[in-house]
Amino acid sequence: MFGIPVPVPRDLARAAANVRARIGSGGLADLRPTDSEVVDENADRTIRRFRSADGSGVGAPVLLVTPLAATSIAFDLRRGCSFVEYLRDTGRDVYVVDYGPVNFADRSRGFEHWVDDVVPDAVRVVSADAGGSDVHLAGWSLGGIFAVYAAAAHRELPLRSLTPIASPFDLRQVPLFATLRPLDRLFGPLTVTPFYRLVGTVPAPLTSLGFKVASVDKYLTRPWTVLTNLDDRDHLEQIEAVDRFMNSMYAYPGRTFGQLYHVVMRSNEFATGHMRIGGRQVDLDAIDVPVMVVAGSGDGLAPKQAVRHLTDLLGGAPTVRYGVYPGGHLGVLTGRSARDTMWPAFAAFLADCDDAGSDPTGPR
Repeated sequence: MFGIPVPVPRDLARAAANVRARIGSGGLADLRPTDSEVVDENADRTIRRFRSADGSGVGAPVLLVTPLAATSIAFDLRRGCSFVEYLRDTGRDVYVVDYGPVNFADRSRGFEHWVDDVVPDAVRVVSADAGGSDVHLAGWSLGGIFAVYAAAAHRELPLRSLTPIASPFDLRQVPLFATLRPLDRLFGPLTVTPFYRLVGTVPAPLTSLGFKVASVDKYLTRPWTVLTNLDDRDHLEQIEAVDRFMNSMYAYPGRTFGQLYHVVMRSNEFATGHMRIGGRQVDLDAIDVPVMVVAGSGDGLAPKQAVRHLTDLLGGAPTVRYGVYPGGHLGVLTGRSARDTMWPAFAAFLADCDDAGSDPTGPR
């Protein structure tokens, strides 16, 4: 009547079977976590170990750094599409650091807490648990930024390599922040400061909303996507898993949010390659291990040009690899395409670093 095409799956019989399975089970995706064990735990973080599938522990272990607000579910989204499951199956021991829920008592924690305390401590714990081995350090989103600054600030850490995934360093290139800057110019600190100081945190529902706003087009077209892909069980499982992740978000500590607000909105300090942390200047050209910088081709929260800027700031790294892979902010890490693109590329980078020690071959 209105000329709007009705989405129809290609295989109606398979679509009907998926609908029946969904109704009968309450869900299609296998959301059981990959087997792991707690290696170390304190009030600031929990470190989990995912042992290699055959127990061999080939190469140096990998430590994955979670961003604030997001849970470590991002690294273990669902069976069949889990980053830690993939790395474990390549023969590596994988560790994940998770911070747990944030509450009002955490309001005074700042950027330096994660860069000077949590991440370096996690690296040391993983190295000791792995018999004194060097560690491949990788982080997603803000977790990648934490990892980068921790590596620069603590050159004594036993690192084999560094990989930030979907971590923007030139925030002028992020459309979401560009739309907010006029408000900042108009109201200055009154834009957000009174709110986070009063509440102490940025509540979890708002952090979840922020992720959704960054990919609003996908949420608006989601009903069409579901109907069109009713015959594609893998696609439907992915949607369920992403929904579970979005509904598991944590709050942001107020002080860290305030610091990031000033860095992101007011000074774009990340783009300079140096930043004052804990009373001293930290320079990114101090990083002296191989680096792989990963960007998503469809990432609206960390566009590839914002991510790529980091490659210009790593003057001390022996090699820097940069790759753009399919997916948005979460998809480049753990989307269905990541299984055949980003994950094998990352595994190859780790293998090169292990084979060549501190100086793997590869384009700068």
